[in-house]
Amino acid sequence: MRGMSATVSTPDEDEMCAYCSSRIFDHDPLCVRDCTDDCGSLKYFCNYACLAVFIEEHELTTGDACHWSPDEENCC
Repeated sequence: MRGMSATVSTPDEDEMCAYCSSRIFDHDPLCVRDCTDDCGSLKYFCNYACLAVFIEEHELTTGDACHWSPDEENCC
């Protein structure tokens, strides 16, 4: 397992949401990093709704979830 650095930094006061371009600090901000892509730069979102829509529109969950069927044996 590869370790991740834990650098803490505060975004600029005027940082914009990666989805809707609103100022993140006017809302309930959060940040995410895609660590399946060499832990690229942080993306900031003004709230969970914008993050959820961003994930859906970019199909970021496709292939990332366990397939479960109640008829399967030894699933997950």
